[in-house]
Amino acid sequence: MEHLAGNCYGWAVPELSTIFAFCVATVALLLIPGPAVLYILNRSIADGRRVGLAAVAGLEVGDAIQVTFAAVGLSAVLAASATLFNIVKWAGVVYLVYTGVRTLLKVPTAVDADQAAVTTQQAFRQGIIVNALNPKTALFFLSIFPQFVDTNATHASLQSLFLGVIFVVLATIFNGSYSLMASGLRHLLLRGKTLPFIQRYVSGMLFVGLGALAATAGRTK
Repeated sequence: MEHLAGNCYGWAVPELSTIFAFCVATVALLLIPGPAVLYILNRSIADGRRVGLAAVAGLEVGDAIQVTFAAVGLSAVLAASATLFNIVKWAGVVYLVYTGVRTLLKVPTAVDADQAAVTTQQAFRQGIIVNALNPKTALFFLSIFPQFVDTNATHASLQSLFLGVIFVVLATIFNGSYSLMASGLRHLLLRGKTLPFIQRYVSGMLFVGLGALAATAGRTK
């Protein structure tokens, strides 16, 4: 597969066949439920559309972090260095587990359709952590993503950023759609006792589970 179609605005761009193949691979990844989708569904159902979309925004910042790491080669450094990898991993694990335990211990309050358990700012920050440490996305950028970049090209880093932007745009479309669909179910769940259960116990266990998942993530050999 040839990777370069030429030079556009002073930097190399992958040819259309490469871009199309990358889009197919990205869509396949986004259709597989993972930590990001679980987090979106949880926040959108438990706390509504605004919080759900704030969570999506945070997740895409997390994706952008992974894209940046891949473009500048930091992913390879983290994969090769046990010390750096473990520092990043365990910092995220502690945050996720702490958030989960705090949610489980929080005394439930009266719930209505216009009240969320967390603020948009909290959902945004949590989303960044969830996706910056998402092992499914990290594996994609460490093992699959490099196949679409001509590492011998002069502008290989810019190729990575170009494809990375495509990844973030597609992820925003898919994750935003998940959030809008899930938040639409919130009013139905308010008719019973399902929503308070989701806000406290499902949310808490989800964060603890995400922390455990991040803890089991190993370096790519």
